[in-house]
Parts: sequence; C-alpha cells; structure tokens
Amino acid sequence: MIRVASILTLICLSFGVNSMDLPKADRVLVKKSERKLLLYKDGEPFRRYDIALGDNPKGHKQFEGDEKTPEGTYVLDWRNQNSKFYRSIHISYPNEQDQAYALSQGRDPGGMIMIHGRPNKSRDPVSAWVLDKVDWTDGCIAVKNDEMDEIWAAIDNGTPIEIHP
Repeated sequence: MIRVASILTLICLSFGVNSMDLPKADRVLVKKSERKLLLYKDGEPFRRYDIALGDNPKGHKQFEGDEKTPEGTYVLDWRNQNSKFYRSIHISYPNEQDQAYALSQGRDPGGMIMIHGRPNKSRDPVSAWVLDKVDWTDGCIAVKNDEMDEIWAAIDNGTPIEIHP
C-alpha cells in the first residue's frame, strides 16, 4: 500500500520544491555502495541525492589519510558556512570506538569528515561535471551545491546519520 506521504514526496520531487519548503529531516541514511544520501522524516524518505565519496571508498574509515568514508551511526553535530567547500556539515567521526581502534594500532583516526558541496575554488562547468562522476573527497560525502542548499535547510545540528557500506 502506498502511503500518502510517499505520493506527496513523488509529486514534490517531480515538480521541484523550494528547499525552504522541505520538512526537517529526523534521520539521514547514506548507502555508500549505491552512492546515495537519503533524508528521512517519520520513517519515510523524502529526498534522495547522488553522492561522491573518498578516493578509497570501500570499508570503514580507520586512519587519517586512508581516504575512506566512515561506516556506522554518527551525528551531524555542527556546520561551517565558510569552509573551502560549498557549505559543510560535520559528521561526528571519530567516535570512542574509532578512536580506541586507531590508538591500539598507534595511528591517528583522522577526522573532519563532512557532508559538503563542491570545492569553492572550482567554479567552471567542466570541473563540476567531472566531480559529479567520480569519488574525489578525502573521506567526506559530497553533493552538488544546489543539493547542499537543500540538505543545509533540511538538517538541524543533532540529526543522526547512518552510513552503510
């Protein structure tokens, strides 16, 4: 049975909705293998985005410089309007488990993992097109800038994020 919310979601996606009209997400889900980020409200996805990941996307981030995107449950805990990428929202990696593992290996777990838009320095359409087709971050989750505007408006600090393989 199709829920009314699902039908409304399809209508909104078909006709385009101003990011200010989006509901506030109560959960974010990232499916790394599918290169998708989904925003959820009351158990229903209402927005879906294509994403780029780290240059070495398979597996869980363990160390600084491994260019992997973390896997697990984290929190979107703060944001930066003036980062070197078009807007950024911080993911609470590393958690205590991540830190303990890295330290047991004598390594740094890394950090500063974000959801963000394209680099601010590359504004030409060719660079943007290339960035939309490949994994290019150092472990972050990247989307197009107009999509980052929607995500920025739909997510409050404290929203949980689940990152699946």
